[in-house]
Amino acid sequence: MTDAVLKKSIFLRAEPETVWAYLTEPEHLAEWFHKPERTLAEGQKLEMFGTTSGDLLIWGEVRVARPPKYLEHTFTVKPMGDAVSVVKWTLEPVLGGTRLELVHEGLPQGVAAFDLILALDKGWDEHFGKLRVALHETVDA
Repeated sequence: MTDAVLKKSIFLRAEPETVWAYLTEPEHLAEWFHKPERTLAEGQKLEMFGTTSGDLLIWGEVRVARPPKYLEHTFTVKPMGDAVSVVKWTLEPVLGGTRLELVHEGLPQGVAAFDLILALDKGWDEHFGKLRVALHETVDA
């Protein structure tokens, strides 16, 4: 059986430095994802809160931060119990903007975990849509 790994790749009309800010800075993360209390930086705890509820939704640790090319952090949500997954972001400059790749690995396995994997897959799609809107509305066309 193959491990469940979510992989997403999108193109954004923004330079890697700008995309990096949207992956790491609280005010930008709040526009498309969940808001942390502090900028994501290597070696720091990761805690992201609901923008309306204020509840802790995601927690982990930032393992690697190499601006503006690569960000890696652990990722846990309540439905995962004690399981810890890893999210890897790769930013690649392309003509006209940035190619952003997400790899979410170490997810729970098996039939019982499949609903969680589907929910995470759908969630990343929704968040990427919000990221596109947030970035493209701030970039001159």
